[in-house]
Amino acid sequence: MLFNSYIYLLIFLPVVLVGYQALRRAPLRVGLGWLVLASLVYFGWWKPSPDEPWTPRYLALILGSCVANYFVGRLISGRRGRPAGRAALATGVTANLLLLGYFKYAGLFDKTLAALTGNGLDLPDIVLPLGISFFTFQQVAYLVDAWRGETEEYHFIDYLLFVTFFPQLIAGPIVHHGEMLPQFSEKKSRGIRSLDLSVGITCLALGLFKKVVLADYLARTATPIFGLAAAGDRPLTMGEAWAGMLAYTLQIYFDFSGYSDMAIGSARLFGIRLPLNFHSPYKAASVIDFWRRWHMTLSRFLRDYLYISLGGNRKGTARRYLNLMATMLLGGLWHGAGWTFAMWGALHGFYLCVNHFWHHLRKHLDFPALPLPASGVLTFFAVALAWIPFRAGNFELGPEGSTTAALAATKSVLASMFGLHGLSGWPGDSVIVVTKSRALRPIVGGLVIVWLLPNTQQFLRRYRPALGLKPLDPWGARRWWQWRPSWPWLLFTLGLLYAVGRGFDQLSEFIYFQF
Repeated sequence: MLFNSYIYLLIFLPVVLVGYQALRRAPLRVGLGWLVLASLVYFGWWKPSPDEPWTPRYLALILGSCVANYFVGRLISGRRGRPAGRAALATGVTANLLLLGYFKYAGLFDKTLAALTGNGLDLPDIVLPLGISFFTFQQVAYLVDAWRGETEEYHFIDYLLFVTFFPQLIAGPIVHHGEMLPQFSEKKSRGIRSLDLSVGITCLALGLFKKVVLADYLARTATPIFGLAAAGDRPLTMGEAWAGMLAYTLQIYFDFSGYSDMAIGSARLFGIRLPLNFHSPYKAASVIDFWRRWHMTLSRFLRDYLYISLGGNRKGTARRYLNLMATMLLGGLWHGAGWTFAMWGALHGFYLCVNHFWHHLRKHLDFPALPLPASGVLTFFAVALAWIPFRAGNFELGPEGSTTAALAATKSVLASMFGLHGLSGWPGDSVIVVTKSRALRPIVGGLVIVWLLPNTQQFLRRYRPALGLKPLDPWGARRWWQWRPSWPWLLFTLGLLYAVGRGFDQLSEFIYFQF
């Protein structure tokens, strides 16, 4: 059940809101139980294939995972600092990673083995359960924190809602128990408040606009150009390659930003604030800054539970760079079970190593910093180049995908961008896949939006739509363009919804939906 579907917006969400409001005077955990039930319905609605009958196995999978991790966490908390607790931690983390590894990476291992040796394991097609990457990481963090003594004896209903809460279940943010469980236990979050409703609906409308009007329109340029690169029917022109790269760079921005807004807006309707996951990453002045702004909760998880566990920067410079590369390589594989995703992660690991080395060199030799516009453009270009193998990774996923096709698409786009297939801007009409005007207008408009306009969190800043914004964007003077619950801004929201309605001609998945 996608956020940008009629069934979610017009049926599921209103029914859940009405039921939650009707239970506002019931015992606290009755209301929370209603949200758990709604979240399980939301998860269980999904079917791997519309042609196959519904099966409860994936619902049983997430419930079994929640029950097992809850009780393992309690076991670890009761035996913290003792060998039995350490064994329970190792067992719990290993079981979670094995489960994720089987569903997500067994197919990649099989295909790689077959490519290298000529003989694979002939595994049956393995369906990737919805949201498994996200709820696995949340529960691994919970087990580790139980060992560190940072968890409490949470009620099972609270824990179940923490893992399955539908606004963040499918594609994040990767929430932390310390952020969410206290909110569930507070009585003030019971029932629906008018301000939460106003902020939530506005956030939903902004997210829908980004997804339906901006991201899906940019996909009309990126998809055929990358498809042509993968097919190899003819080389891309330089203009096509640059247009395809920039269109996808903006498509994934608005797609993920739109999803994040809709997740935050959906949760805020119930008085719950999710952590900030996206904060104008294309305005970053360095790759280090980019990862403080893009998929912020994943960056936090990788830092706190992988990079620091590997030793962080505590074991010398060489080990620090090795830890950065290992962390980003695994982060790339988390995004997709393909070697081009690993390439994307390795590129960002290399970028981070260069970025840290440059900081060290500047400090040692007293070099001045690059001017902000120059560093911003350089960072944007580096990030955009890395999106090429990431987008080509789509040709590697699935039973019919191959690493060869993904690498060929990557090589074709990069070669054409740098003139190895000629310097022509656009092909003739007989072989055109995207018209020049249809490609350039959304790209220019998208760049203006991401570089010059405030983001959703800044726009709604007066009412703190998400957790974690203040350290990034300290409260200053209120601006005229910041949203308020007034009639003019209501008309603005209705205008967004009107634009969404005009472009709501087909249902498209969010890019992060597949992870």
